[in-house]
Amino acid sequence: MNQETILTNAILVLPNETLHGTIVLHGTAIADIQSGRSHSSRAIDFAGDTVIPGVVDVHTDNLERQVQPRSLARWPSRSAMVAHDAQCAAAGVTTVLDALCLGDLGFDKERIKTFRDGVVDLDALTEAGVLKSDHFLHLRCEVPAQDMLDLLDPVADHPLVRIVSLMDHCPGVGQYANMDFYRKLRRRDGLDEATLERRIEQMQEQRARLRDPNRRALLDRVRGGSIVLASHDDRTEDEIAENAADGIRISEFPVTLEAATAAKRAGMRVIAGAPNIVRGGSHSGNVNAVDLLRAGVVDAFASDYVPPSLVEAAFQCARQEAIGLPEAVAMISDHPAQMSGLNDRGQLRTGLRADLVRIRLLGSLPIVRQVWSAGERVI
Repeated sequence: MNQETILTNAILVLPNETLHGTIVLHGTAIADIQSGRSHSSRAIDFAGDTVIPGVVDVHTDNLERQVQPRSLARWPSRSAMVAHDAQCAAAGVTTVLDALCLGDLGFDKERIKTFRDGVVDLDALTEAGVLKSDHFLHLRCEVPAQDMLDLLDPVADHPLVRIVSLMDHCPGVGQYANMDFYRKLRRRDGLDEATLERRIEQMQEQRARLRDPNRRALLDRVRGGSIVLASHDDRTEDEIAENAADGIRISEFPVTLEAATAAKRAGMRVIAGAPNIVRGGSHSGNVNAVDLLRAGVVDAFASDYVPPSLVEAAFQCARQEAIGLPEAVAMISDHPAQMSGLNDRGQLRTGLRADLVRIRLLGSLPIVRQVWSAGERVI
């Protein structure tokens, strides 16, 4: 028999309003939403705390930080996946798209092992039913990489794949258009000047040779099915035009206002980094996400590399940018769910999955206190 859970005396963040009321969970779904307090003896009193839908994170690299907590220390992969899952759940993220990188440009060989192990571990842990959050795959395809297509082919039809993004982290384009910034970044890896310049020349030659044929082959492999296509680190209107013509419908982390604006004009959805909002700017010197927000060219936030940033970014936007809390919360729940083709979650609404997060404000800081995933309390 499905268990009924009654949560009352809460501020419920509904799609278009906030409501002081009660939410009833039955089994895995939301069964009812009522205004006012419940008088049931079984009701759990939330003492005026805020309840939002479970957060949907369409792009997180957090697993990489659990797999390699230090530059020379690699953690056992399955243990790392369990830790990653727990951190996401504790941040209120009940749906996770694990962003795994396919393709090496000469600096991140360990990422290939993380990708391969991550798919195997996710399959095993999902089948065992031990994960707190609901996990899917976001395949980050490094288009100029020689090994990208070979890595993609075995997983392109995996049932957990929701998004495939086309990346290009070669020096001189996208996120790394600023060559001085790129050189400074790589010097921190310990490369001497001669090796660094040789690597840059090799990567730029490789990009000129492989970028276009790899892109065509990738699009031919995944286009036409249920997988959502995204571009990554868009910088120019020309890049957006090419992506839109190729059927790409999401621009994630555009690095200029020009690109984000062009993406919206082209009917694409735009994802910005929640850490950019919380920190007050890009860690790599690109466009400030607040500027994108004020221009009306952001549809959703993703955690990128800090899962707790999502809840904090939403509440910060509602407080500082004069955005209603329902609209701000939709950018970390409903909008990313819709972008991922997950229509059974993302709102506090009768009939949807009972994914929800209890939050208490400490001053202006939202603290995640409890989390339910598919009707089960996991935090």
